Amino acid sequence: MSNDVMIKVVRQVAEIPRHDWDALLGSGSPFMKWDWLDSFEQTGCVNEATGWLPHHLVVEKAGSTVAACPMYLKLHSMGEFIFDWEWADAANRAGIQYYPKLLIGVPFTPVTGQRFLTAPGEDRKSLIVLMGHALAKVARDNKLSSVHVNFCLADEREALEEAGFFPRAGLQFHWQNRSFNTFDDYLGSFRSDRRNKIKRERREVTQRGIAIRAFEGDEITRTHMQTMFRLYKNHVDRHYYGRQYLTRDFFDEIHRRLAANVCLMLAEREGKIIAGTFNVRDPKAMYGRYWGAFEEQPFLHFNVCYYSAIEHCISMGLERFEAGAGGSFKQLRGLDPEPTGSVHYIVDGKFRRAVEQFLQQEREMIHRKREMLLDGSQLKQAVEEP
Repeated sequence: MSNDVMIKVVRQVAEIPRHDWDALLGSGSPFMKWDWLDSFEQTGCVNEATGWLPHHLVVEKAGSTVAACPMYLKLHSMGEFIFDWEWADAANRAGIQYYPKLLIGVPFTPVTGQRFLTAPGEDRKSLIVLMGHALAKVARDNKLSSVHVNFCLADEREALEEAGFFPRAGLQFHWQNRSFNTFDDYLGSFRSDRRNKIKRERREVTQRGIAIRAFEGDEITRTHMQTMFRLYKNHVDRHYYGRQYLTRDFFDEIHRRLAANVCLMLAEREGKIIAGTFNVRDPKAMYGRYWGAFEEQPFLHFNVCYYSAIEHCISMGLERFEAGAGGSFKQLRGLDPEPTGSVHYIVDGKFRRAVEQFLQQEREMIHRKREMLLDGSQLKQAVEEP
């Protein structure tokens, strides 16, 4: 590290000028935009009370910001979607205090994207390695158990491995646009039995007088967003495993700041909204985030969350639809398994070796699982006869 390079930690993303942060991001993930991250902080979604304490890492060179990453001191493992509760239990049995830990990622958001922002023209790999060593030092100096970088890009994983991080593999179900022009084109990509089931599930919803429509950008009103919050909260409150990570004010902030990246799929009957999903999109993809319904209706979830979302993606010419974490039932709707990745740094030497061995075995298991799932794909293969 040369004399004109300085690494610092800031307690709010607001301490970094919006222009500086977004200039590093460029055309990257909407979830990494300054406004998205600042909205979490300004509306009480991330703070000491919620167990997410912002401590963002910034690299300056000759007085200019050349790199940064969103960092949180975590007091638990909720809202991450890279599950490490077994690690926490094992650490506790070994007499190691697992929490707090450091997390580099976007809160509550299992979407792959940049986690380390670097300025154009700079040596990106060297900056990521530099930040990786800095993160490891922060953990050691502050007696923290570990550092976790969730849903990061491949080049970030490779660079951080040089800094002593271990890679971890995961799976999500994504829809890929195979140059479809219409929803019927998409249906034509299925095996015949599944295609007929989807047609029936769509038809039954329509016959009950339910219409589903996408709202984007200026079409979205504050009333729409407040209704979406109520749908979200209703869904969370109805399930014992539900966790309300977002506040009502967060929905208002995102509507005010980032409506251009929001797509609501709303289901109506007799002029009344009965279900909906909150999605985020960029020029290439749409990301399903939150679902809720005021009524129980057969097949409504599949139609709002998947079929209508995919139909909208086709109409907008998007390349893919990422439907979030979990849910192998998504494969029945034409979403096949895609790999995701994270990297992890463990401070304690003995615990570090145990985690490394576990991750080697887990990566092999994930590889076999993906191959098995692909063999069971509902989509016709190129070699399949009509």
